[in-house]
Amino acid sequence: MSENSRAGKIPALLFQAFDIKTGMMITNENNSLPYMKTLASCLNKMNEEGYTDEFKAMGVEGLLSLQTGKLYRPEDVKIVNFYRFEGVSDPEDMSILYVIETTDGLKGTLVDAYGTYASPEVGRFVLEVEGIRKKVNPEEKK
Repeated sequence: MSENSRAGKIPALLFQAFDIKTGMMITNENNSLPYMKTLASCLNKMNEEGYTDEFKAMGVEGLLSLQTGKLYRPEDVKIVNFYRFEGVSDPEDMSILYVIETTDGLKGTLVDAYGTYASPEVGRFVLEVEGIRKKVNPEEKK
């Protein structure tokens, strides 16, 4: 943990990612990306980057665009990045943000609880998506 986080000046936020190649979770304190401190600020940043659509998992039916009403199958979706957030005061307050691009060019986000309260529909859909990756370098482009 950083010195500021220990002193209580800046709340620590754990950032976790799943390394597909090793099958292990990568955990570190997220101090390098100020817009990643909260789910709301991360959503704002993704909107600024053009990920303006919102999606809802519909289980085996697919992923629904809430703006267009179009339903996407797992093979029509790439998860280009994802961010996991842990509540500062309550470890049960966990969420995950998926950054999504579709084969027809739509860009948006999907938010889910993480852990005990995670949506089974989101979990099933994400498992079916083959194009999923985690950008670990903030300068990395697609």
